[in-house]
Amino acid sequence: MHALQLPDGIRSRVVSGVNGLNMHFLEAGFNQPSSTHTKPCVLLLHGFPELAYSWRKVMPSLAAEGYHVIAPDQRGYGETTGWDANYNTSLTPYGPLNLVTDQLALLRSLGIQKVHAVIGHDFGSRVAGWCALTRPDVFGSVVMMSAPFTGAPELPVGVDGSIEVRESLFEFVHKVVAQLSDLDKPRKHYQWYYSGPEANADMQYAKQGLHNFLRAYYHSKSADWSENKPYPLPNLSAESLALLPTYYVMDADQDMAQTSAHYMPDAQHIARCKWLTEEELSVYTQSYQQTGFQGGLHWYRCGTEASCQSALNLFSGKTIDVPSGFISGQSDWGTYQFPGAFEKMQNQTCTRMTMCELVPYAGHWVQQEQAEKVSKIFIDARGAQGATGATGVGGRGGRTQGAIDVTP
Repeated sequence: MHALQLPDGIRSRVVSGVNGLNMHFLEAGFNQPSSTHTKPCVLLLHGFPELAYSWRKVMPSLAAEGYHVIAPDQRGYGETTGWDANYNTSLTPYGPLNLVTDQLALLRSLGIQKVHAVIGHDFGSRVAGWCALTRPDVFGSVVMMSAPFTGAPELPVGVDGSIEVRESLFEFVHKVVAQLSDLDKPRKHYQWYYSGPEANADMQYAKQGLHNFLRAYYHSKSADWSENKPYPLPNLSAESLALLPTYYVMDADQDMAQTSAHYMPDAQHIARCKWLTEEELSVYTQSYQQTGFQGGLHWYRCGTEASCQSALNLFSGKTIDVPSGFISGQSDWGTYQFPGAFEKMQNQTCTRMTMCELVPYAGHWVQQEQAEKVSKIFIDARGAQGATGATGVGGRGGRTQGAIDVTP
């Protein structure tokens, strides 16, 4: 890893033969080979554009509570190798079910049969959700962070023995996103931009330099940008989505590097940023200089291309029945970027969701911006049996009632 030293008690490892990968991960509270006591495992899954390193500020606290904490560089990221950065590669390995398999293979390699809690942030929230939905026998509880998880797609409804012909939610969202270009001020959705062939080079070779691009990108989605004052959008329409900041719904003539340049903080803001110092940011800069962004961007392609959706239909109607929770920053637009998702996660997808925390003075990078508060939420919410509560996951923040119907 980068020359920056990891916090005391965290080590870096690589395991080969993990579902075709050489998987790099950070580890804290690790079990000694000669120990007869096996600590309960907490698995931490990062999002985009991040790394296992993004969990460095919460891992020591969880380890101090008696947990074996594992945070991998997921497929397409960091020091994990064995994945294909070619834009035209097969997307199958980057689908959510194979990303779950990556985690199962890593656990198997480490001799871990069951995870006490899987905790995922940003796109890692989706992987964590699929872990809990598909393999509750392995993943005993789940916390999604900064990106609500709404589960498997719905199947068409049968009518008189035939299949009702209707627009799926996937198709409806695509139509709404396409309508962004017809607004008086044309816009485009970042996830569809990320699915295109230009996005990787736009960011890796940004005119302002990769380091400055990342600084502006992380700043824009944090609580440090004072204009981040999120609220639930009224409905799923182009007009509603256009209310989102431009780092989510971009101006049609701007790429992400150009978009982020508008959010670049001044030198005083950078000097005051204690949750992501210049030295810490350099870890991300050096990593993405080496790998580019395409590995993570493949995940977005899987979310926007219809060919990647059919395998998920197998789980249509299945809920997450293990104890579950959600954590986000109060200044994080990610909670509301798709109208109805936040409510559906709480009231339909998860049957045992008892904790929903919106952390003050935090934006999208909540576990870095407010590491002590997030660690305390994990620890306080242990309930009877651990970090996320086997009989519930705490809940100082309460639940939002009244799900919005997001189906067309």
